[in-house]
Amino acid sequence: MSTPVSAQPSEDSVPARKLVVAISSRALFDLGDSHELFERQGLDAYARYQIAHEDELLAPGIAFPLVQKLLRLNAMAPEAPRVEVILLSRNSADTGLRIFNAIEHYGLDIIRAAFTNGAPTAAYAHPFGANLFLSANVDDVRRALTAGVAAATILPSKAPELPSEQLRIAFDGDAVIFGDDSERVSRDEGLEAFHRNETQRVNEPLAVGPFRSFLELLHSIQAAFPIENSPIRTALVTARSAPAHKRVILTLRNWGVRLDEALFLGGRSKGPFLEAFGADIFFDDSMLNVDSARQHVATGHVPHGVHNSPDQ
Repeated sequence: MSTPVSAQPSEDSVPARKLVVAISSRALFDLGDSHELFERQGLDAYARYQIAHEDELLAPGIAFPLVQKLLRLNAMAPEAPRVEVILLSRNSADTGLRIFNAIEHYGLDIIRAAFTNGAPTAAYAHPFGANLFLSANVDDVRRALTAGVAAATILPSKAPELPSEQLRIAFDGDAVIFGDDSERVSRDEGLEAFHRNETQRVNEPLAVGPFRSFLELLHSIQAAFPIENSPIRTALVTARSAPAHKRVILTLRNWGVRLDEALFLGGRSKGPFLEAFGADIFFDDSMLNVDSARQHVATGHVPHGVHNSPDQ
């Protein structure tokens, strides 16, 4: 009787903390022309176009610099949690070949993908273990958020070439990092009631928002580097002002999460501040803030919270 051979543990069975980012092909590459063709003439015309142009290189999309910098982290500190980028695309395998040709050309370490041939992609974010999902399709983004994955709709934005190799990510607070309880008080009862609520509950941590786990993973990667030499820099960019700032600071302290910069703008337009910070991407739930931000930096809209409820 032969001795059984011990099975090697699968990758999924090995405990490891990893940052997994799922991204759509339209967020990663510039597919504007072919997408317009799809909207005008349908899926068959789109497929024929992509196959006919299979050997033509796609230009980088809005989120391309972000992906480059995320993947670059893997070579910087072997002991840090690894970063993996997964492609989730509504292309078919046939039309997706052009996407993978571009991935290979640009040297992006992306090996896993799901091609759904026009069907929603969000269902695959969770099985892939995604901590963040970026897509140009708002329905897919909403589905991912409902499934508990941090997600944002990548909108056409001004994304200038930034000289720094440091990855810089900025977040709004309420309804992004935190829950939207305080924003609901502001909407229903006004700004004075909001400040009163935050002052009275200053020592009560804010509720958890959809991007908390993503922020914590960024923090865990940062922890592998000296603060003065970190390849990641994060910022909170919020409309809050004193005295509502204190509850935010105490909440982050309670969570043990580091944010390198905190900008309490008191209602000032966020775009110029984000440009000064040099954000590779900014996440906000308010379309008013998003419209300002995307004139200056790559921006993701988080369709979550009171600002995005049906009665708004």
